[in-house]
Order: sequence, then C-alpha cells, then structure tokens
Amino acid sequence: MVVGSNPKMSTPAATPATYTSIPISGADVISRSFHNLSAAVSSRRPWPEFVAADVFHRPDSLTVAGERVRKNASYFRINYGILVLGSAMISLVGTPISLMVWVLTLGMWLIFYFFREDPLFVGGRQVSDRLVLLCLVLASVMAVWFTGVLENLVVGVGIGLLVCCVHGVFRNPLEDDEAGLRESALTH
Repeated sequence: MVVGSNPKMSTPAATPATYTSIPISGADVISRSFHNLSAAVSSRRPWPEFVAADVFHRPDSLTVAGERVRKNASYFRINYGILVLGSAMISLVGTPISLMVWVLTLGMWLIFYFFREDPLFVGGRQVSDRLVLLCLVLASVMAVWFTGVLENLVVGVGIGLLVCCVHGVFRNPLEDDEAGLRESALTH
C-alpha cells in the first residue's frame, strides 16, 4: 500500500459519479435543474433562527468579527443568497420590464449553469460547459446593455451584501453552540 493512499477510494461505491453518455432531452435537463434548485432552497436555515434576537452581540475584535462572518456565511449561505437576490430584484421594481428581463436571465443561470448536473445536448451534440458559460455571460451583458439598469443592480446587490455582512458580524455563530452540545452529549 502506498503511504497516504485512501483504501476507501478503491471501492466501487466511493468512485465519483460520471455523466451518462446517453443524451437526455432539454426538458429533462430543465426538470432536473428545477429539482436541484428546489432542493438547494429547501436547505436554507429557518428565518426565525436567522433573526433570533438573543444571538446578536457586538464582536470583541476585528478577528472575531471576521471569523463570525466566515462561519455565518457558511451556515446561512442560502439565506444570504436569497437576501442579496431579493435586494437586487427590489432595486428593479421601478422598471418592471427590466425586472422581468433579469428574472429570466437569473432563471437561465440557475437552470443551465448552477443547478444543471447532466450535460446539455442541442441537436444531438453535447454543448461544452465553457460554451454554456459564455452564452450566459453574453446574455447577462446584453440584459444590462438593453435595460440600462447596471447602477440599480449594483446598488441593490451592494445593499444586500451590506445587510449580510452586518448580520454576519453581529450574529454569534451557531456552529460553536452545536459543537458544545455535541460534546456534552458525548460525555453524558
């Protein structure tokens, strides 16, 4: 055995999943993407836990504040994503056409990039991930260009990120409490 090798990696159950070489329809890709999106959103933390008043305290130092932001960003990443997206969408309420264009653009990103797990086939040919990314970037640039809402989006995303950072700094991370509870349960 080679030093540092993992014996579990040689078992068939531990081998990484590979994509099927059988093309699936675009409707199946979209259906699976929607399923993955709903699974990701359902993994968000409950909002009452997110805003519980008894866990907010001023950090003792900048180091503690940075550590809190890191831990809370990991723990509440879905909630923070929803806040930032909501803030960006609220910034576009004054321009309903732009809001609809950006909802469609965001939907394309979610379906075809973030939550797609199978290769995309168009006309019987597989589309590379780089081409999908390039098309989505171009669609986003065109959406910004034609709607003229770059300033609104920057302000909306900035406000959302600011709210998330303030929450992350002042909220005591739950991971420490959960680790303490697990240790006390093991000793008893």
